[in-house]
Amino acid sequence: MSELTYIKMNHGQRQRYLKAKYARDKVLSVLGLILLSPLILLIALVILMGDPHASPFYSQMRVGEDGRRFRLYKFRTMAPGAEDEIDSLLPRNEMHGPVFKIKDDARITRIGKILRKTGLDEIPQFINVLKGDMSIVGPRPPLPREVDLYNEKQMRRLKARPGITCLWQIQPDRNRILFDDWVALDIRYMKERCHKLDRRIMRKTIVAMLRCQGE
Repeated sequence: MSELTYIKMNHGQRQRYLKAKYARDKVLSVLGLILLSPLILLIALVILMGDPHASPFYSQMRVGEDGRRFRLYKFRTMAPGAEDEIDSLLPRNEMHGPVFKIKDDARITRIGKILRKTGLDEIPQFINVLKGDMSIVGPRPPLPREVDLYNEKQMRRLKARPGITCLWQIQPDRNRILFDDWVALDIRYMKERCHKLDRRIMRKTIVAMLRCQGE
């Protein structure tokens, strides 16, 4: 991806792009929630069948643009109380940097594994887009405890509205990418972002979901 578009985009053009992107996000999120409502209901029912005492939805505090905190919504993919076990699992972290992920995490439910593989657990984040907390395309929003460990360069990824999907999200080996390389992808997006790049990332996200590239 060339930086040519970014270099030619002056302040006025960039502001028009951001306004148009904001409006597009609102329209697409409304359409997404309407068109996917039968699927949302089905997923919620399946999760409830697995555990009728827990909500099928899960909210978690995340850090957005310029450090603003907000509640991110997802389908529940872990057993209730999974967050309470995080401290004991940190030594098993397989990701580089402040992010946390382990393979074959016993806290993830059977339906949760399917939702993560397909990326369907992210669908409720269209609500975050409607609220203005997120965009459809942008750096993934980190946890506050992750941001506490950021260096100056890593803090730069908080200069854009976070997204449901991003350049990192469409990489086939994304969970093996070093965190500094992940940050580099986010900064690259922030420099090169334009409607064409956004559409390309959205298309590739759909392909990644169909190929079940999530973990």
